[in-house]
Amino acid sequence: MRRPLLLSLATLMALALAAFALDRAFPPDLSRFEARAREVTARDGRLLALWPAPGGIWRLRTTPEDVPPELLALLIAAEDRRFRLHPGVDPLALARAAWLWARTGRVVSGGSTLSMQAARLLEPRPRTLGSKAIEIARALQLEWRLGKRGVLEIWLTLAPQGGNIEGLRAGALAWFGRPAAALDVPEAALLVALARRPEATRPDRHPDAARAARDAVLRARAPGVASTAELALAGDVPRRRQPFPRFASHHAREVGQGRTTLDLDLQRGVEARAREALARLPERVSLAVMVADLASGEPRALFGGAWMDPARAGALDLTRAVRSPGSALKPLVYALAFESGIATPETLLDDLPRRFGDYAPENFDRAFQGRLRVAEALRLSLNQPAVALLNEVGPLRLASVMKAAGAPPRLPPGAAPALPLALGGAGLTLREMVALYALLGRGGDGIIDRRAASLALRLLVQGFPQGGPPGIAWKTGTSWGGRDAWALGVDGRHAVGVWVGRPDGTAMPGATGARLALPLLAQVFALLPPAPLAPLPLRPGPPADRPLADSSLTDPLRLAFPPPGAVLEAGGRVVLRAQGGQRPLTFLVNGTPLPGDAARRELAWRPPGPGFYRITVLDAEGAAARAEVRVR
Repeated sequence: MRRPLLLSLATLMALALAAFALDRAFPPDLSRFEARAREVTARDGRLLALWPAPGGIWRLRTTPEDVPPELLALLIAAEDRRFRLHPGVDPLALARAAWLWARTGRVVSGGSTLSMQAARLLEPRPRTLGSKAIEIARALQLEWRLGKRGVLEIWLTLAPQGGNIEGLRAGALAWFGRPAAALDVPEAALLVALARRPEATRPDRHPDAARAARDAVLRARAPGVASTAELALAGDVPRRRQPFPRFASHHAREVGQGRTTLDLDLQRGVEARAREALARLPERVSLAVMVADLASGEPRALFGGAWMDPARAGALDLTRAVRSPGSALKPLVYALAFESGIATPETLLDDLPRRFGDYAPENFDRAFQGRLRVAEALRLSLNQPAVALLNEVGPLRLASVMKAAGAPPRLPPGAAPALPLALGGAGLTLREMVALYALLGRGGDGIIDRRAASLALRLLVQGFPQGGPPGIAWKTGTSWGGRDAWALGVDGRHAVGVWVGRPDGTAMPGATGARLALPLLAQVFALLPPAPLAPLPLRPGPPADRPLADSSLTDPLRLAFPPPGAVLEAGGRVVLRAQGGQRPLTFLVNGTPLPGDAARRELAWRPPGPGFYRITVLDAEGAAARAEVRVR
């Protein structure tokens, strides 16, 4: 008695070892299952964009949790009623198939389980007895390795859905335009039916056959599913394929796969408004839009241009195109002027012809406004006052702030920041410009004084000319020749930027930011939840402050940087900065004058090595300010 038992156990162990060895020697080929479409999702996990798998196949990974329970019930009832009971092969189904074949002389039922179908989907072969034997072995192997859930995942991912569509998530999007989890019972039944004969029952080509196949699945009487009499009357089948999601195409292409920070509903709205605006633009003119969350700086919507439109360079992501910002940088200049005490919104300054060395800026309309408040100069976007303020602040200061904010100005090779920077004399991208406005909206982030940043921003709170939500701080910009039209805005929660121009950089005569970009900016803000900013009230009547031109005569000279006792690092460049006093100014180190432009209030100095140094600045009246510093 014991010997036969031992022999049986030994035989079973040998078979188990042989099966284990065969499994390791010939693992299932999962390459088709793993070659899936690339999915890019919005911040809430909803599908934003799809890119097909190699070969142009729309194949999306589909787990049992991605489909409604009714779909799984219909699938098992129609294809493999004993799926939960067998190890991958159903002997009863195989015996029935063999008996019908012997009786009729043809294949009436293949006896395939869902596990065998999964094996065939992984490794398609001609329908022969040899292929069937391999499918049986693979089915047992898949169940052993992956279990019932893994087998279902393979089937749900690879099941053909007609044409180049595979998997039930892809089928749900293609035929019904929504996620598989949102399907009702008749819709789920159609996808199950499609997997049997995908080309013969394609609803866009053979709607009658599709409807009949769907009803056959419904008549399988899956447990827990409503009566087939009601379901068969559920309605017609879809007659055309729906487009797969493709929002934020340029950004999705860059991401490739995974989750983004974009808001799907907002992205839809922005793209709709942007396409409407594109339709009104001249030939070869495109646009880009960005919406950023103010607190985090993360993008919430991105429109990079007319996707794949060759006439508008649609392959380029224009949110990353380096362009001239025109006057759109002026709010930053004013914020720095407020921070340094050079001006307040009430300060008077002169908008009159003036030269700064070889540089003589003019206003857009080539006219001058005379004496006016700083606040009015900013709102009117006058060029001469902005350059005058930057001359006081120093271009190096502006460039360093921009760099610290992640928007370093791109200058010609070997060029240093200069006064034209106030009027767009540098290259920046839309993303960088939005980052700079978000910096103001967040109160300067410690890079700029909070009160100064708030003052500059609130001066720009005004209504939109064509109508739009209130409480938005906005500014337009136009580069030389109308090559770039900008509009940027900030409210309490978002920073938004719009750029319009020709991707090749050619001029658009007569184009302005106010005409081309500002209307779209107002439409985008109308999509956002209201978060209005309060405008900055100005004192009524004539301003009492001294004019800016006189303030430099009366303010005492002081060395703004470096402060006394500062410790500086050797090998780096130090920007010496003075305020007040009467120009021209002379900077000295240990009594030796430094070469430079005496009309400027800042000068770059590179310490020759460690030690103690005395920094002095002298003005035209003989006043002096000094500081002792150490270089280590």
